[in-house]
Amino acid sequence: MKLEGKVVVAQGGGPTAVINQSLVGVVLESRKFQQVTRVYGAEHGVDGILNENFFDLSQETTNNLEKVAQTPSSALLSTRVKPDIKYCQEMFKVLKAHDVRYFFYIGGNDSSDTVRIVNNEAEKASYEFRAIHIPKTIDNDLVLNDHTPGYGSAARFVATAFAGANLDNRALPGVYIGVVMGRHAGFLTAASALAKKYPDDGPHLIYLPERKFMISKFLEDVKNTYAKYGRCVIAVSEGISDENGIPIITKLSKHEERDAHGNVQLSGTGALGDLLADEIRNKLKIKRVRSDTFGYLQRSFLDCVSDVDQQEAREVGEKAAHFAIWHNLDGSISIKRTGSYSVNYSLEKLEDVAGKTRVMPDTFITPEGNNVTQDFLFYCRPLVGSGFKQAHRLRVPRADKIL
Repeated sequence: MKLEGKVVVAQGGGPTAVINQSLVGVVLESRKFQQVTRVYGAEHGVDGILNENFFDLSQETTNNLEKVAQTPSSALLSTRVKPDIKYCQEMFKVLKAHDVRYFFYIGGNDSSDTVRIVNNEAEKASYEFRAIHIPKTIDNDLVLNDHTPGYGSAARFVATAFAGANLDNRALPGVYIGVVMGRHAGFLTAASALAKKYPDDGPHLIYLPERKFMISKFLEDVKNTYAKYGRCVIAVSEGISDENGIPIITKLSKHEERDAHGNVQLSGTGALGDLLADEIRNKLKIKRVRSDTFGYLQRSFLDCVSDVDQQEAREVGEKAAHFAIWHNLDGSISIKRTGSYSVNYSLEKLEDVAGKTRVMPDTFITPEGNNVTQDFLFYCRPLVGSGFKQAHRLRVPRADKIL
């Protein structure tokens, strides 16, 4: 059965370095099918659909689309709106009015749930409609995926940033703390481990949301590492919490900030790194302590993009068009790893992905809870792509002393 009508594609949530590859994959593949009358892009995600703000991507040149594909962040612009059922019902009215038969939403957990609700509305109305969720998140926390587009490039940035921080810290020893995005899943923070080349390289300590965080144990770890190496490089997930699930930022700070969704503001202000640095200065009496919060830098850094991430982001967009237009199917695209390193793509049920969060498996985290294992390094290394740079050291002998 050929379902004739328009395509609408939208982008939601935090931008990534490769999200436009998925967009262009959808657009170029959709334009090949005769039953597709127009390909629209919704400006600012679901907001654009509700307000009928559409770009007619049918009229964009292939040449410019390819250039957009190479550009980080969301070309269609994004939104943090988390639609409820009423919102999705209004979206469906707009989609139906425009004779939209294929809906593609590129995003994370919330986006997959939006696709599920809109698809349910179409089924209730007996309206022939295909809806596909296309995975995207630097957090790498979508279930049923080996990894998600956006993660590899962000992981590459984190790893290279920590490699540079380690070089700086080795030249002028002290304690360095880098706070990395990750509310519930520590995949991105864990990628800092790829910075290590020599036995004494940092990060020496890595703290993830999957393990409870105790200030006393943290200080002991830092003290022992500093005594061993004369310095200490630390990677910390913004979402670290205590044994009761209380974010450490709320325990150390006198003021609690929340975002538009009511979530505790974790690392946006740089407060967590500053507070942990103060704990080290005050209780361990180490004078040279510095902290950085990576924030938005890790999401869309123009000159730090994984070629593997780009290729896979393009293909999930292409596969979405194939599943929806060619095979008349709904669902969520997932990436499956095969062999030493290759991938296949499958279509999952929307309800099996929507609203769920994947965290790092136990085999990726050391028993001490303050570092990652070789299994994680084996998992992560292909994702950051080719040409990943590593540091080098002088290796000549020292000259003899005279005095």
